[in-house]
Amino acid sequence: MLWRHGQTMWNVEHRFQGQTDIPLDETGEAQAEYAARRLATLRPDAIFSSDLSRATSTAAPLARLTGLGVTTDKDLRERFGGDWEGLTDEEIGARYPAERATWNPPNGEPTTAVADRVRGALRRIAGTISDGELAVVVSHGAALRLGMERLLGLPEEAFGALGPLSNCSWSVLARRHDRWRLLEHNAGTLPEPVLGDDR
Repeated sequence: MLWRHGQTMWNVEHRFQGQTDIPLDETGEAQAEYAARRLATLRPDAIFSSDLSRATSTAAPLARLTGLGVTTDKDLRERFGGDWEGLTDEEIGARYPAERATWNPPNGEPTTAVADRVRGALRRIAGTISDGELAVVVSHGAALRLGMERLLGLPEEAFGALGPLSNCSWSVLARRHDRWRLLEHNAGTLPEPVLGDDR
């Protein structure tokens, strides 16, 4: 389960956060508490988190409720935004129109590098749990989306096919016959069994 951190003031201001260590705001803290109560009912076996405070603060209520520790991994950090960090979307569009069109920040981390970095972290995490176990991974919107797209085998020209993750929402991935499947995306409610013919 891939869980995006709760809201920060820079989210509200539409600022590019990247790897700037911005804390949760009051709403984000409440979101994390609310979501943690639901996720705890799934009885996760492990919790992993980006080492940025907005992610570790989101993971903290779930760790408290489950008694699990949180393993931090810097490879789960958000994309490094270079010259864009701290700028609003409007400022980015005005100052860097060509780069904004391709969404590659100057002096920042290229899209493919983020996708590869996060996919690597997700594969490592998957290797630490057994079949039937659940790991909750707390990270960031762009990092999670790009990592998922790479893990699912989407070609680079299809990056962006998955919509964004809202603050404190999650996606559910599972392996089947050594292939990854996306079971839920941008969810805020508990996963339910799927009854169908495509199992």
